[in-house]
Amino acid sequence: MRSRAMVVATFLVSNCIVFVLGDVGTAASYDPPYMPTRCGGSNEDQFPPGEFFAAVSDGLWDNGASCGRKYRVRCISGPMRPCKVKSIVVQVVDHCSQDPCPATFRLSNKAFDAISKIDTKVNVEFAQ
Repeated sequence: MRSRAMVVATFLVSNCIVFVLGDVGTAASYDPPYMPTRCGGSNEDQFPPGEFFAAVSDGLWDNGASCGRKYRVRCISGPMRPCKVKSIVVQVVDHCSQDPCPATFRLSNKAFDAISKIDTKVNVEFAQ
């Protein structure tokens, strides 16, 4: 027979596993102009419907193999409680050209606004 503490501990551990998406990184806003990109050049058809797309840092770029990959991204923390309670799916369309890149993901303005209430970098969970 399980004790009440053991049942509660099991419940807490299983809830943590359910809410973890995958890796942890950062996200910042990726301001226009968005083109040309390293994935699709000046082709406007490269952008997904809904305009949720991203440029990624070297760690995810994978020498361009990441073009077209989709990631589920969720804000988890930052200054002044910035997170909106929602995750989004973004598609990779570019490599972050700044050296060093200021974040794991540079999200389109529309994508960044969907997860954050502020304009500064936030911490995110993400999974492909």
